[in-house]
Amino acid sequence: MSFIKAKKHLAKYGLEDNVIEFKDSSKTVKEAANLLGAKEGEIAKTMSFLVGDKAVLIVTAGDKKIDNSKYKKEFKVKAKMIPKEDVKKLIGHDVGGVCPFGINDAVTVYLDVSLKEYSVVYPACGSGNSAIKLTINELEEASNYKAWVDVCK
Repeated sequence: MSFIKAKKHLAKYGLEDNVIEFKDSSKTVKEAANLLGAKEGEIAKTMSFLVGDKAVLIVTAGDKKIDNSKYKKEFKVKAKMIPKEDVKKLIGHDVGGVCPFGINDAVTVYLDVSLKEYSVVYPACGSGNSAIKLTINELEEASNYKAWVDVCK
C-alpha cells in the first residue's frame, strides 16, 4: 500500500515512470546501490526523527551520518529517531521504504546539503524493494521539502 501511495504522489509530478521495482531487497543503502549500480552516496537515505512531538524526515546522501551537534544546532533538540515500531504510524511507510513521497500530512521534510554533491539520486519509493531516479530539482519539487539543512558529518 505504501508503494502505491508513493507512486500516486509521484504521478502528480509526472515522475511515476521513473519508479523502479526490484525482485530483491533495497532496504539498505548498500543493497540499493548494488541493485542500481550506483555509488552509496547517490542513494537518498530518508531518516525519521521526532522534533518534540512532530515527525520529520531528513533526506541525506546514503554515505553520510547525522552529526549530533549540527542536528541540535538546526532543530534546537537532541536527535531522536522515531522507534521502528512507530515509523509506519507516524510517517506512513515502513522502515526500509521510508521516503518523502506519499507521507502523512503532518510530516515535515528536510533535505540535507550532502545530496547536492550528486546530479541524480535514488530515494526509496515506499517499499523495501523500490527506488526512483531523480535529479535534485525533481527531488525538491516532489518531496515538498521545507528547507535545506546541514546536519551530516
